[in-house]
Amino acid sequence: MKRPNTVGDLSAVVTGLILACNLPASTPLWMAAFGSLAAIVVVKQMFGGIGQNFINPAIAGRIVMTVSFPAAMSAWTAPRILQTADAVTGASPLTELKNQSEALPSLLHMLLGARMGSLGEVCAAALLLGGAYLLVRRVISPAIPLSFIGTVAVVMLIANRGDFTLLAYQLLGGGLLLGAIFMATDYSTSPLHTKGKIIYGIGCGAITCVIRLFGAMPEGVSFAIILMNILVPHIEKLTLPKPFGRAKKEVRQ
Repeated sequence: MKRPNTVGDLSAVVTGLILACNLPASTPLWMAAFGSLAAIVVVKQMFGGIGQNFINPAIAGRIVMTVSFPAAMSAWTAPRILQTADAVTGASPLTELKNQSEALPSLLHMLLGARMGSLGEVCAAALLLGGAYLLVRRVISPAIPLSFIGTVAVVMLIANRGDFTLLAYQLLGGGLLLGAIFMATDYSTSPLHTKGKIIYGIGCGAITCVIRLFGAMPEGVSFAIILMNILVPHIEKLTLPKPFGRAKKEVRQ
């Protein structure tokens, strides 16, 4: 494409790692390579390279893989602590929750990662620790994660009629923490100003809840973030702060 080689900035490595965190442990390597091509070559490089992509590359790669290989992308491997002689795979907690199944892992297992799910979503404690590190180092702003997770918490608490146990499963299950902390906060695809970040986070949370409650799929975090990525230019336009002391335009008579 007649542009300088940017392999050395390691942005492709970051995208690949985040994409890997969104995949089941049993995903074949060639499928992961296919998703990486979609994320890095198509979504990022063909739109101008790092900082120019208008949607999150890793999420786009995951969605392409979900549509292309639905069986492989929903083949969850049980951790050893949950494996039995006749079952090493099964449904994710959100699927069990949507089907009103009683075969849910304990909340302690949800917190520590002894459950089924993608590589990077299972251990809520590790995600919260990583999020705290990013906040302390001021790599990310708390506006997006708090508004995203807070919106899901409020809507799900109302939808579950005040059941805090079901709320805990909704917050710890699926890719909510992974998406809110590590993907929705991507600089290239999220608003710059605090008011825009809050609107963006609320939108992500609302769409996630709509898909979880009324959609055929048990999870909606990836689709919610992608849809809000597309709306970011409009959010920026509506929330752009006015310069202090700007002179008013003269009205001609």
